[in-house]
Amino acid sequence: MRPFRLRAYSGLSFRQKLIAVSVACILLPTCLTLAVSGYLTRDAVKDQAVSNAQESLALADGYVSNLLQYMLYVANYIQNDSEINATLKALAFGNGGDELSERLRLLSKIDNISSVGEQVFVTILQPDGRYFTSYPVYEYDPRLLFEEPWFRELRTFSGLSTYWAKTRPTVYMTEKTNHPYQISIGRTLRIGSDASQIYGYVVVTMLESRINKIFRNLAVGQEMMLVDEEGRILSHKDPHRIGERLEYLQAADGNSNVLELDGERYLLTRRPIAYGGWELVSLLPYGQATANITGIFNSVFLLLIVLFCLFLMLLVYLIQTFTKPLVKLGRVAASVQRGNLDVRSGIRSRDEIGSLGASLDQMLDRVGEMIREITLQQARKRKAELDMLQAQINPHFLFNVLNSIRMKVLRKGDRESAEMIASLSKLLRMTIERNKEMITLHEEIEIAADYVLLMNMRQKEKAELRLDISADVFLQKVPRFMLQPIIENAMIHGLQQGPGTIGVTARIEGDTVEIVVEDDGEGMSAETLERLRADVSRRPELSGGEPGGVDEADGADGAGELPGAEHRGFSSIGLRNVSERMAIIFGARFRMTIDSEPGRGTRVAMSIPRQEVQRNDV
Repeated sequence: MRPFRLRAYSGLSFRQKLIAVSVACILLPTCLTLAVSGYLTRDAVKDQAVSNAQESLALADGYVSNLLQYMLYVANYIQNDSEINATLKALAFGNGGDELSERLRLLSKIDNISSVGEQVFVTILQPDGRYFTSYPVYEYDPRLLFEEPWFRELRTFSGLSTYWAKTRPTVYMTEKTNHPYQISIGRTLRIGSDASQIYGYVVVTMLESRINKIFRNLAVGQEMMLVDEEGRILSHKDPHRIGERLEYLQAADGNSNVLELDGERYLLTRRPIAYGGWELVSLLPYGQATANITGIFNSVFLLLIVLFCLFLMLLVYLIQTFTKPLVKLGRVAASVQRGNLDVRSGIRSRDEIGSLGASLDQMLDRVGEMIREITLQQARKRKAELDMLQAQINPHFLFNVLNSIRMKVLRKGDRESAEMIASLSKLLRMTIERNKEMITLHEEIEIAADYVLLMNMRQKEKAELRLDISADVFLQKVPRFMLQPIIENAMIHGLQQGPGTIGVTARIEGDTVEIVVEDDGEGMSAETLERLRADVSRRPELSGGEPGGVDEADGADGAGELPGAEHRGFSSIGLRNVSERMAIIFGARFRMTIDSEPGRGTRVAMSIPRQEVQRNDV
């Protein structure tokens, strides 16, 4: 049975196999996902509901903490203000100045504090009954604070310890009707080495309605409250519930629970705040908390089934459409295999198949071009060989004739002309001997020196060649005629065939040989320099000659300038010739940089890999 199934599968076409595998790879994970998602939906619904409730509590925590923090800020300001404390100490111990001015200054301070930020009631009370308030005394007599039960506990606090007085009925006459509850904090002001002597009390009060207003704005559809460490409600949007103790908080475990109260399930969420050991509590009917999420899950589940059926039909259709170009590519490949190189796929879509079709067509076009190019190269090569045979002369005969002329001139006493003929003979020998592409740097320096000598003989004013060559660089192998085109550019375009200095420096630095040619000529503008760099950086392209072949004559004459050069700066032909030759020989390890400034000359730096000098090279 199994071999029959394998044979049946292997007998399918590529398109049928793709459809079968795609359907299987989509159907199996989809069914498994639907089954698992149905099982996990309940936990996901609960987690999302808890997350929403926690976000609401976090937002409320920010607002409530800001209010309580502001109360602490006011208390801290009064306790740490040196002027306020000095005035209170002076009044408490009777060693101050004018008591009336001291009181006025202190009341002004309190008014400034209470007039900025949230609405708070500030009271500074001294043990002898003196008081300073941010509210009028007809609102509330601050000396009644001595009679408050919690005030006795306040006396036991010291330093920056804060007594949180929790929620109590509002004592201010004009606020009782609309704001029945208030929350206060207290601090003691002490003096002495052991801080045992109290010279004042600071009480900051805020109306509880400031907090429950936050609950009304944020807790839409849920019950949110502030409770103390015993589970008693300190703030609630329903004032009648303030002071009620929530017994179920003792049984709740963790910050989020699902409780059943009066036959209905509720989602209980708790969040501690940073003050007084209090916490925020949110109570939300569980059905309401999960109604939207459950509906979304059910809708998504139904939509997923419908979309799966539609997508399955669409998938089969699209696979058939997408595989048509593959079938066409197969036919093109079969035609090419039979030797038909003129066939093309014509597929130009923007996907991978289109890219493959375009690449195949480009490859066939390139193959045709290469065939034509090879044919043309062969013809050019045959023509070049004929031209070489026709132009070939006997170098030894030519050199012997030049030597004979030099000796005859020398016998007549014209040493300068004899040296000129000798230098010309050396340069001509290097030009004709094409079998010696790599020479030592020492030989290349001699060629450059001979060239400068010849150029100085044809110029009215001579250029000076300065050499600074490290001894360990002389035997390094370099391409023939590497320096001459650069020096020629320096003399013709940099020095304008006039007087000046051309310096050649060569050093070994690590694994590279650094060669620098620089002149003190006219230099070039930034625009011309950028065009020169761009022209020199171009890579050599394939031509009809030998790969990487370079005509030394082109590199030596240095003719042709950059557009707009105005005879200032370097010619690009000689430099490009050198750059191309060096790049062909040394590859990515060769680097050439060109720097120039108008009036300060031009600097050409080249970096080539260092070579180990063999003993037989010496």
